[in-house]
Amino acid sequence: MNASYKKNMILGTALLLSYNVYAQTKSLHIRDVLTLVQSSQPQMRSYEEQARSSQYNVKLARNTLLPDVNIGYQAGYATYNNITGMSYPGLILPISGPPSAGNIYDPVPGTAAGAMVKWNPITFGQRSAAIEKAAAQYKLANSTYNDVLFRQQYTALSVYLDAVYLQKLMQTYQANIDRTNTGLQQSLVFTREGLRPGIDTTQYQSALAQAKTDLLIVQRQYYAQVTELTRVTGLPDSPENILLADTSLLSQLPQMSDTIAGPSGNPVYQYYQVKKEFTQSSLKEISRGWRPKLDLWANAYARGSGVNAGGTVDKAAGWSLSHKNYGVGVQINFPILQFSDVQLKKKQYSAMLKADDAQLDQIRLNLEKQKAAARYNYDQNILITQQALIQSKAARFAFDGLKLSYASGLIDFTRLIQGQYDLLKAETGEAGAFLQAWRSLLDIAVANGQLSTFTDNLK
Repeated sequence: MNASYKKNMILGTALLLSYNVYAQTKSLHIRDVLTLVQSSQPQMRSYEEQARSSQYNVKLARNTLLPDVNIGYQAGYATYNNITGMSYPGLILPISGPPSAGNIYDPVPGTAAGAMVKWNPITFGQRSAAIEKAAAQYKLANSTYNDVLFRQQYTALSVYLDAVYLQKLMQTYQANIDRTNTGLQQSLVFTREGLRPGIDTTQYQSALAQAKTDLLIVQRQYYAQVTELTRVTGLPDSPENILLADTSLLSQLPQMSDTIAGPSGNPVYQYYQVKKEFTQSSLKEISRGWRPKLDLWANAYARGSGVNAGGTVDKAAGWSLSHKNYGVGVQINFPILQFSDVQLKKKQYSAMLKADDAQLDQIRLNLEKQKAAARYNYDQNILITQQALIQSKAARFAFDGLKLSYASGLIDFTRLIQGQYDLLKAETGEAGAFLQAWRSLLDIAVANGQLSTFTDNLK
């Protein structure tokens, strides 16, 4: 097998492997991250189901308008002393017959069947207060979901930005390896020709090893960051199969962003606002707890007793429902002694309501200050990025000049490698400056409560 054929075989195998890897990769755009967090992350599905479950509390509160109907049948043996046998609580209203002349402990059969209806059509505002509280609880659960979703989406965007930054660093460190390797090859030529001392080759070999080590460290950090990205988005794919699509972020500056939006659209502010509404509805429910309760009762039943009216035992009659009865009635009760308890609870929830007001004011202040700080950081980071571009361009120009000077014998290895290090530092600084500019825009979006402030700047 000749060398040319062997080289082509190796190249073909490498291309095939690269194709297989590419075929398994998943291109991930930064906008996809927002959708994945909402649809794929198990934690968000958990919060969604919790919010959905609280919706049934409203239906349960409204369902109290329906009457409570219970039917039942019982049969048993009880002492002769109770002429009706014995009725157990729950479904049959207990009724006692005339007592026997003495204690007769022989058991006789007794049966009963009945239906009991209890209805509360009028609650003096208690039912409406319970419905209002359940609705506020459902709204609070939805607000909690929106707040958690917003935080998770922000986290995912932040992780994506860091991953793009590390990917850019890998490209930068790879370029540094290429520059070092090129210098090493030149050094070997210069050494053979006697133009440079052999120590330069050794120093280049050391610098190349260090450059490769730096790249390996960044690759490790990148893998960990993409792993975190798959966790926060709920992606089952391996980090090796994730391809970050929005790499141009670190080569373009975001546009000026509007910061006029008030705090009302921020999910954090909305959560505390709904929390205050829930406290208000709880206070209303407690305030109406001292109102009277009106119950409508109805009962129809039939019974059989093993003792007849004359006191004679007739066990056969105990198994038949021979006597039938019905009754209706109205019951109203007023919890007089609960006045003190209700008043204490009202004071408790009134204090909680004032606490919610103060907390809402603090959240509003926090968001205003957060927005002002984010806007200032944004303006400063834009200026820093502009300076970083100038610095990296100058460092690149200086390094090109130093390479010519080194080849001409005007400078030594130390001066050249320092220029190469300055270029590497300037390139990483440029990537970091772009990262901070986009991060500050993301901070503005968070303060506004609108992540579209960030995503609308993506091309």
